[in-house]
Amino acid sequence: MLKTRIIAVFILIIAFGIGFLTYYSQVNPDSSIGRPFKLGLDLNGGTHLVYKADVSKITAGEINVSMQALRDVIEKRVNLFGVGEPIVQIEQGGVLGSEEAQHKLIVELPGVTDIEEAVASIGRTPMLDFRILSKADSDAINEKTLTDEEKGVELMKLFVPTEITGRLLERAVLEFNPTTGEPAVSLNFNSEGKALFAKLTKENVGNIVGIFLDGAPISLPTVREEIKDGKAQISGAFTLEEAKLLVRDLNYGSLPVPISLLSTQTVGASLGQSALKGGINAGIMSLIVIAIFLVIWYRLPGFVAVVSLGVYTIIMLALFKLIPVTLTAAGIAGFILSIGMAVDANILIFERMKEELRKGKGISDAMHEGFARAWLSIRDSNISSILTAGILYFFGSTSVVTGFALVFFTGVVVSMFTAITASRIFLYAVAPKKTTRLSTFLISNGFTKTLIK
Repeated sequence: MLKTRIIAVFILIIAFGIGFLTYYSQVNPDSSIGRPFKLGLDLNGGTHLVYKADVSKITAGEINVSMQALRDVIEKRVNLFGVGEPIVQIEQGGVLGSEEAQHKLIVELPGVTDIEEAVASIGRTPMLDFRILSKADSDAINEKTLTDEEKGVELMKLFVPTEITGRLLERAVLEFNPTTGEPAVSLNFNSEGKALFAKLTKENVGNIVGIFLDGAPISLPTVREEIKDGKAQISGAFTLEEAKLLVRDLNYGSLPVPISLLSTQTVGASLGQSALKGGINAGIMSLIVIAIFLVIWYRLPGFVAVVSLGVYTIIMLALFKLIPVTLTAAGIAGFILSIGMAVDANILIFERMKEELRKGKGISDAMHEGFARAWLSIRDSNISSILTAGILYFFGSTSVVTGFALVFFTGVVVSMFTAITASRIFLYAVAPKKTTRLSTFLISNGFTKTLIK
């Protein structure tokens, strides 16, 4: 008994320490351990942008890879401009495989309530691609009697897109021509791009391979030989400042597919704070109501469950900071729902204990049997909840769904620990040693008469 009480006190001290650190890090964000909760767009205010990706020129097998690359590129660009805790994700609407299916990019910028500022934060992201000139058609145009300007316009229409786009770019580097001193931009492709570029140059020796940026040609070099090292160069088309900007944009924002802004939505800071306050109040009220019910109906075990629920809440709040979890209104709903799961586990245990007491068993035996019999039901119930949360997290198409699933999953796992471990230790530590009418009344629940062994 003494050992159990020491362990119970130790758990309470640890929980109090974690709770204090969690609170201190929230109210002192500038301190060495400061780490405020990360709030989502709906709680913190900000801007929600929806872009449509044009995948019409990408083969079906490359769409998913290109969309993932697009997401990474936009995320780098947003982070580069210092937007706090952005959320960038891809979403597909419509029927899979149909022409109506739309591939969208969702960008959430918490704290940014100016739409123009939000769009500017993403900035101009150039679309880089390589195209080859159709030689037969170009020869036919050259034979026609046209002005140089007319020939140039017609020739631009004859460039055929290739598989080499900004998606395959590993790095862009600023260089200078050793003879003229003019700035140039060297392009280094990744392993996939290197192989494709070698194949392209080998098959088009003597032909023009155009380098296009946002659909406009910026360099039209003629291929002299196969290029195996995966390097290309853009030169003679810009000033030093333009070259620097191009290198920066290509390194942090070269888009594998073009995008267009579909819709914007702004959540005001005051509206977000109102939602946050409502969520916190709902959580506090739910805890109070549950605590009152547990103490009145389950007496001493109910009081123990309330203490365990406090430990559960402290652990959850600490995990929200450590993981970290971006809290949204849906996430808070998942947290409140997981409180119900935590209480449900305790109720199963207490009801099993009551059944054992009704059979005439002593308090100690009833507690041990109650926990043992309740474990299988708690295990099966929580495993089904964990599987549900996992499916929602991995297959959820929006941050609302995945945020809810993550919080709910964490809550279920922590509730298993507090119900099976913390509640049992606390109850063993305070349970009466002797079985009397008073002790049986304190351990049992409701108004059912129990036997005294």
